[in-house]
Amino acid sequence: MKILRNIALLALPAVLSGCSPLMSASVDTFKAAFQGPQPIELTQTQVDALPYAQIKVTTPSSEGVMALVRQRGDLQFWIASGKQTLLMRNGLVVRSVGLLGGTDGTRFEGESPFKHGLHQLPVGYTSTRWIDLYEGQRTGLAVHSRFVRKSLETVEILDKKYTLLRVDERMEIPDLGYSATNRYWLDPHSGVIHVSVQHLSPDLALRIMQLPQSREIAR
Repeated sequence: MKILRNIALLALPAVLSGCSPLMSASVDTFKAAFQGPQPIELTQTQVDALPYAQIKVTTPSSEGVMALVRQRGDLQFWIASGKQTLLMRNGLVVRSVGLLGGTDGTRFEGESPFKHGLHQLPVGYTSTRWIDLYEGQRTGLAVHSRFVRKSLETVEILDKKYTLLRVDERMEIPDLGYSATNRYWLDPHSGVIHVSVQHLSPDLALRIMQLPQSREIAR
């Protein structure tokens, strides 16, 4: 994990050198955690101006934009100019850096249900993974999940409406006496997750929205 952290931070200057005013202003809101900054108003033109894939990340107290600066296989490194980092696999956050209450690692028992798309999971599919948390240096916490396919829903992203399949993940961490529901809105055909609400720990929930660029929409 330490190696991954170093790789992510080394990639940061590449983002900063091409950072647009939108990027700088947006990610600064992460520094204002617990102060309730105003939501970021984004336009398609602003998103297209940055030559990186981007996500908007919202916590209960802050909001910012992150850019995809590196990918190793299916592992993506999303970084903000304030050095906050999310490592994601197939739409699931597996590690965070610089966000209070985040997770230091994720390991699945067997194959990850996210690998081939949540839209392909059978009814009542269950899964177990283990997470490490920064707070209290707690390691090897079991997360038991049950996935429930919901209905198609209309979701608006950058003033454009998408019809996406919602899949709920009802999760519990017995060692902490904690339970929550993660939600994923994904393309019903490809399984790509466009929007999600993910509880990384009892102390941190993230809403993550993929920000498509015009050339992607035109495909």
